[in-house]
Amino acid sequence: MENVYNVIIVGSGPAGFTAAIYASRANLKPLLFEGLAKGGQPGGQLMLTTDVENYPGFPKGILGPELMRLFRDQAARFGTELIQQDVSAVDFSKRPFKINAEGKDYFARSVIISTGASANWLNIPSEKALQGYGVSACATCDGFFFKGKEVAVVGGGDSAVEEATFLTKFATKVTIIHRRDALRASKIMQDRAHSNKKIDFIWDSTVTDIKDPAQKKVTGIVLKNLKTNQVSEKKVDGVFMAIGHTPNSEIFKGQLELDVKGYVKVHDGTLTNVPGVFACGDAQDYKYRQAVTAAGTGCMAALDAERFLESGHA
Repeated sequence: MENVYNVIIVGSGPAGFTAAIYASRANLKPLLFEGLAKGGQPGGQLMLTTDVENYPGFPKGILGPELMRLFRDQAARFGTELIQQDVSAVDFSKRPFKINAEGKDYFARSVIISTGASANWLNIPSEKALQGYGVSACATCDGFFFKGKEVAVVGGGDSAVEEATFLTKFATKVTIIHRRDALRASKIMQDRAHSNKKIDFIWDSTVTDIKDPAQKKVTGIVLKNLKTNQVSEKKVDGVFMAIGHTPNSEIFKGQLELDVKGYVKVHDGTLTNVPGVFACGDAQDYKYRQAVTAAGTGCMAALDAERFLESGHA
C-alpha cells in the first residue's frame, strides 16, 4: 500500500481550505483535492461571485476568486499538498479509507468532506454569462449591490420568499417569478410576501432569457407564460435564482448517511456516521450557506479529525 495520509480533504472552498490550514498547522500534513464532486465548482461558489463585502477582515470588500486564492495560498504556506483533480470514488468500508482520483488510489486515516453544494440554475446561456454581473444565487451575499434598484427572484418556495424579503431592504421593488399560480412556500412565508408592499408577483411564468451579456450587466428579462405561451419583457437590474441547491454528494451515496436532499448528515459538530470521516461547509449545511460559516465548520472538522487521530482509533 502506498503512503497513508493522516487527513485527506475532498473539496476546496472556504470550508476545505480552512480545514487544510488547521490540519497543516497541527502538523497532520493533509492532502487536499481541489476538484469537487460532479457539478461542483473548484474553489467553491465564491469563484462565481464578483465582490464579497461581508467576509470579516476585508472592510473594502474583495473579489470572490481573489479571496479563494488567499485561502489557497495560506493552506499551501503551512504545507498542505494540493491536487487539482476530481475525486471519482471513495471507500469508507475499511481502513485506511480509500480515495480514487483519475484512476489513482490514495489512502487516509481520516477524511474531511468539503465538496459544497451547487446552486440550481435555469441553464440558459445568458444566465451563465451574467453570473456575478447582476445574476446571483445568494441575496445575503449580493443584495447590498442593488440599493435603489429593481430585481427579480426566480422561485416559489421558502428560500425564494426569504431571498425576496431580504432584498426589499435594498431594492425599490422585488418581483417573484414562479412557474405555478401560487407559492409553494409555507403559510407564514406566503403571508409575509403578500403583505410586503415592495414585493410583486408574476405567475405561471419562466425566465427564458436575461439581458444584456453584451453590456456585462442585467438590463431586463424575457418571460414566457406557461399557460398562454405569451412572451414579454421586464426591466430589472438584477436576477436572483432561488430554485434550490444540490449538494455535491453523489460519490458518497452508499458510503455515508445522507438526508433526503442529499446533504451529508452530521452530529456532534462535524462527525458523520463513519468514525474518522467528517463533513463541513455546504455539503452538510442547507441552512446558512455562507462563506464565513463554511470556514467555521472547516475549522471544526480539522479539530475533530485531529482529536480522532490522537485518540488512536485511526
